[in-house]
Amino acid sequence: MGRSQDRNGGNYMGSRIRRRRPIPLLLVVCGGLALALQELPKSGVVSAQTRAFEVMEAAIPELQAALTNGRVTSRELVDQYLARIAAYDKQGPTLNAISTIAPNARTEAEVLDAERKTKGPRGPLHGIPVIVKDNYDTADMQTAAGSRSLAGWIPPADAFLVKRLRAAGAIVIAKSNMHEFAYGWETIGSLFGQTRNPYALTRHPGGSSGGTGAAIAANFAAVGMGSDTCGSIRVPASFNNLVGIRGTQGLSSRAGILPLAHTQDIGGPLGRTVTDIAIVLDATVGYDPADPQTAESLGNIPKSYTESLNLNGLRGARIGVVTNFSGKAEDPAVAAVVRAALNEMRARGAEVVDVTIANWQALFPAPGDPYFVIAQEFKFDLNAYLAERPSAPMRSLEAVLASGKFSAHDSVAPRLRNSQSVATLDTKEYHEQLARRTTIKQAILKTMADNRLDALTYPTVSQKAALLNELQQLESVNCYLSANSGLPAITVPGGFTADGFPVGVELLGRPWSEPTLIRLAYAYEQAARHRRPPASTPALASSGR
Repeated sequence: MGRSQDRNGGNYMGSRIRRRRPIPLLLVVCGGLALALQELPKSGVVSAQTRAFEVMEAAIPELQAALTNGRVTSRELVDQYLARIAAYDKQGPTLNAISTIAPNARTEAEVLDAERKTKGPRGPLHGIPVIVKDNYDTADMQTAAGSRSLAGWIPPADAFLVKRLRAAGAIVIAKSNMHEFAYGWETIGSLFGQTRNPYALTRHPGGSSGGTGAAIAANFAAVGMGSDTCGSIRVPASFNNLVGIRGTQGLSSRAGILPLAHTQDIGGPLGRTVTDIAIVLDATVGYDPADPQTAESLGNIPKSYTESLNLNGLRGARIGVVTNFSGKAEDPAVAAVVRAALNEMRARGAEVVDVTIANWQALFPAPGDPYFVIAQEFKFDLNAYLAERPSAPMRSLEAVLASGKFSAHDSVAPRLRNSQSVATLDTKEYHEQLARRTTIKQAILKTMADNRLDALTYPTVSQKAALLNELQQLESVNCYLSANSGLPAITVPGGFTADGFPVGVELLGRPWSEPTLIRLAYAYEQAARHRRPPASTPALASSGR
């Protein structure tokens, strides 16, 4: 699995896509916030006088600068992104990444355009179109978690992170497809079917936030929100040539996100650049009284994550390559890309050394063991979520199964039934699994301390995405080191296989070390420049390019 040649051709990178050239230091001032950015990629626009502004691959600061100087309005940005969705989501390559279009996006954009003129922008996200995953509560759109059992249901209030985005001036233009109930990596569900990978249309986009991953890779919005229980942000980031971050457990509120497993769930962004990720974190992280776990974030959040955007961030850094993952379900093509990425880090001044986490077999005794808690908690967490929302059409996982309104796919139905069979969480095995997390965290931190490391690194997934009619091999996904320890991890584009499939490299750090991870990832990103748009969703002819 994962080593077969794609059936619809070889290279999905797009040889006609030009790599963007850097431009000098750009200072973007938004509502009193000065954001210094080095080597910001150009949009490829010929000039403001001769061509319309083009959203293709535009980063948030670039969009904000264009809004500030009047080259484009937020309403026009919304229209451009919606035109791309119309052209490529249900037509053309039929990515099937979008579940719902926001009914009021254009109106909201016009209001924000007017506010910009009278009061100035609220900040870097003012008037910026974003996409959120279908498990985020939205008071103006369906929240169905990819399932027919919840089709048409609109929650009474926005999720906390959605509220934060809207307060920052972001425009939610659409909801993205996801693996049904976030319970898998393939992004397939009963409500919408299968989402395709824009880099390889015969392969899945990762999951469970695969709709967000495919949508942002295809330039359907500036940035997107996903959720990560064990890789659901980082796997789609890896498979879609994106940056994705899973914060320290407690960094971001879980309130209003339909749960998979409460002890591991966390929301976060996927974007085309590290800069965009840092901007979204600034707007969304922090304490939420409705989520007691976020109290731990107090005192652990910097003034701005954008302060870590340092071109020399790898110089003098010491990074440990986790050898425990070597050879495990490893695709040689993916391994070659990761080795090249490590060499690129060395070339930028990092010291990269092999390290082994001791007692690995005791920490993770069986292939399915790291995912045990998810299977145990899901039923109880979903039932509690539904109980708090009496307007929801289903009252429990049992009712979902009785309705028959769920996918029969091997990556959905058996997992739902398995969780329904769990009678109680008050078992010795479950409590031992929770306790083991402390041991895992201590083992990781000891490895970092003994080897004087700033971060650990490994492939996010050691194989390419499986073909659409296959399941992703369990042992190929290296999500659990972060998920089971609660430690933060960021995935950044590491390059492409010979046939053009993206490979992600993951960096894992100490608690609340997101600034360090952003510094390392940004320096690597800017040096390597591996971000390339998929050939299946090029700039629209109407854009003037």
